[in-house]
Amino acid sequence: MRIVKLSELEGMAFPTGRVTRVLTGRDLLPTQNFTAGYVVIRPGGTIPPHTHSNEEIYILVKGRAKLVVASEETTVEAVSGVYIEPDSEHALENVGEEDAIMIFVYSPAGVVDHWAHEMEAGSGGKRDG
Repeated sequence: MRIVKLSELEGMAFPTGRVTRVLTGRDLLPTQNFTAGYVVIRPGGTIPPHTHSNEEIYILVKGRAKLVVASEETTVEAVSGVYIEPDSEHALENVGEEDAIMIFVYSPAGVVDHWAHEMEAGSGGKRDG
């Protein structure tokens, strides 16, 4: 059995106001078919619009956020889950006054391209614990 403690994982701070901690991978939880992570999105912070071929779920466990999938827009509140079909453009924005917490799971496993693009477009790849 392998256990990962969030407090011991280095977070990736994105210039759009969120910190992502990936829970899965070779030295973490050794999944082969999916990737999962824990995201803290500051008030006004976003996961900008992006598309990838992975199917994905978002589980909002704290807060309130505006979610856009394809041409559909809605507000989601904790505790809600949403399925995002492959190749559907999607984005999430924290519209609350406190941090929003979200868990994502996508398949197949790997690192999606939009993370690198987002870091290049922003203020760099600063890490945040």
